[in-house]
Amino acid sequence: MRWRCSSESLAERPTLVLASGSPQRRAILEQLGIEFSVVVAGVDELEHGPPPEVAVENATRKAQAVAAERPDELVLGADTLVVLDGTIYGKAPGPEQAGQALRALGGRRHTVVGGLCLVGCGQTRTAVATTEVRFRELSEELIRWYLDSGEWRERAGSYAIQGRGAALVAEIDGDYLNVVGLSVATLLEMVPRLLG
Repeated sequence: MRWRCSSESLAERPTLVLASGSPQRRAILEQLGIEFSVVVAGVDELEHGPPPEVAVENATRKAQAVAAERPDELVLGADTLVVLDGTIYGKAPGPEQAGQALRALGGRRHTVVGGLCLVGCGQTRTAVATTEVRFRELSEELIRWYLDSGEWRERAGSYAIQGRGAALVAEIDGDYLNVVGLSVATLLEMVPRLLG
């Protein structure tokens, strides 16, 4: 899983390109002090299939699309899925669908699957991180409060654990940052020299 590259184009501390417009992923990399640039990949994403495969495929599509234009840099693609009983809960198109997702997740344990892909030096490396999250029992009042916040928009599973969505969560087992959008532990296992 570790990143190895003998090419001189990737120095001791490679230049990282994040193939994602996610503000959460940017914030995580900034928190670590990692220098990076952002290039949003406009690719079609899978929505159905075995969740680990879907997450890795989506991350790979993003990374490869950007790497085609930035061949001398290390490109990171990532994808986050919320999975309950084999069903993928993606980004809800509207409040009604978001409410349906939250009602399904309420009082239950679900899995957050994070797919990562690194492309550089003619190599492609992928990895998967999983985190178990259990929601509290969600009253209609709590669900309405959360929907009214608008925070559910553009969020896998229609919630953001790092924001008001924390009020929905009873417990978490695994990598918290994976739920936010990027597993740092998995990324650094793949390429530890990102921290210089």
